[in-house]
Amino acid sequence: MSQYRQSPFANIPPVVKNLLIINVVFYLAEWLLRGHFDMVRQFSAFYFDSSFFRPWQIITYLFMHDPDNFRHIFSNMLALFFFGPSIENFMGSKRFFNFYFLCGIGALVMQMAVQAIEIYNITGHFTASAIDQMANEKIAQIYYGPVLGASGAVFGVLLAFAVLFPNVEIYIYFTIPVKAKYLISVYVIAELFLGFGQFAGDSVAHFAHIGGALIGFILIKAWGMKAPRQFY
Repeated sequence: MSQYRQSPFANIPPVVKNLLIINVVFYLAEWLLRGHFDMVRQFSAFYFDSSFFRPWQIITYLFMHDPDNFRHIFSNMLALFFFGPSIENFMGSKRFFNFYFLCGIGALVMQMAVQAIEIYNITGHFTASAIDQMANEKIAQIYYGPVLGASGAVFGVLLAFAVLFPNVEIYIYFTIPVKAKYLISVYVIAELFLGFGQFAGDSVAHFAHIGGALIGFILIKAWGMKAPRQFY
């Protein structure tokens, strides 16, 4: 009977499949190397003027997740697993690969742009002196706080799903059907609210999420992609 068993990854297109695998491998490596090698420091993204910033971080940060918060990687990979295949099958693997990483890079650029404005509002410059970095809590958080996670790229995928398959019903808690265009729009609006709200204790990079969604929308329009007729 074993020859009839199908791998759970059999119907997942190649880019989504490899993204899922790489993210899980990175997450496991974070745990295995803990105390020996600081992956968060090396592969998460830091503000461009931070002493911790490295060029490769603009890509590697997408594979890093909070090792102390399993929900972080679980929610991102769950969204990629459910929505990514439809977008990859629609776009084709090569274009989806470009789409995913452009959304991820755009998300980081948006986050850094917001951080630069925050620093400018405090110091009058887009960079801060060593004294400012040590003395001002907000600046210290920007310079030494890592940005990590696939959320920015995943938000691009979610936005693409809402545009390309707007009337597909997504079941909340497996019981309440809501059309993708409404559910994902509310999600993006909530990120805007949380980003501008800057609520105490909220360490989520909401503007990275917004940036990923924005780049996703721009790419969909620039590439002239439209929803398949049967989904209208």
